[in-house]
Amino acid sequence: MIQSTGQKILKVLLYIFLIVTAFLMLIPFVWMLSASLKLNKDVFTFPIQWIPSNPRWSNYAEIWERIPLATYFLNTVKLTLIVTILQLFTSSFAAYAFSKLEFKGKKALFLGYIATIAMPWQVYMVPQFIMMREMGLNNTHLAIIILQAFSAFGVFMMKQFYEGVPTELCEASRIDGMTEYGIWARIMLPLSKPALATLTIFTFVNTWNDFLGPYLYLTRDHLKTIQLGIRSFIGQYSSEYGLIMAASVVALIPVLVVFLALQKYFVEGVASSGLKG
Repeated sequence: MIQSTGQKILKVLLYIFLIVTAFLMLIPFVWMLSASLKLNKDVFTFPIQWIPSNPRWSNYAEIWERIPLATYFLNTVKLTLIVTILQLFTSSFAAYAFSKLEFKGKKALFLGYIATIAMPWQVYMVPQFIMMREMGLNNTHLAIIILQAFSAFGVFMMKQFYEGVPTELCEASRIDGMTEYGIWARIMLPLSKPALATLTIFTFVNTWNDFLGPYLYLTRDHLKTIQLGIRSFIGQYSSEYGLIMAASVVALIPVLVVFLALQKYFVEGVASSGLKG
């Protein structure tokens, strides 16, 4: 009975801690939403007025007129969708080969590829930029797509999931005459929906929020992403905080929608892929 009571108290304290932590993490987002509905002079008033007395909804209409936000938004959607689809394809395809096929040098190749995760992008950023420039891909979306279409992290995560699928299932399919491409498409992909959903969230969020990559390769205004667009707006109108916050809320909505749509697979995908914090 004492142990049971102690466990209940510990559980209650844990829940209180998690609730307080979640509340503290949400404060910046609530402030951003509140500031997006205020005049510039009211954004930094103290004490903070969390619910504006006269919400300025026109901020959300004005930001689309002050900068070509629609162009930035569509560019970001285009890049994010293409990169996400390509990463799902390349990561799952490579992961299947590393987990279910036998070929010479498989372990060395896999370890070498995964080792690139430990290498910061800043280390090979300059050689990568020179390579893209020599290929004539500066100021093209293709440069971003090529560089981000492959993910060592995605291969690792998908391979961890595929390791949990019985090899006997693949062997039985081979006996029935199914090709490796057929096994991957008809058996592995349908079974890996949780892992694919998890990888989709990671890839979508990283690509949507990427700033430095587009900043290096995209200098023309009609090619810029929404992150670059907001940064340009801050440079031109540094005091328009209400509009800046409105643009930030607009940029946050797609990420929130994708996460909410796939959240039921997220925990299952992380757990089944062996990724533990």
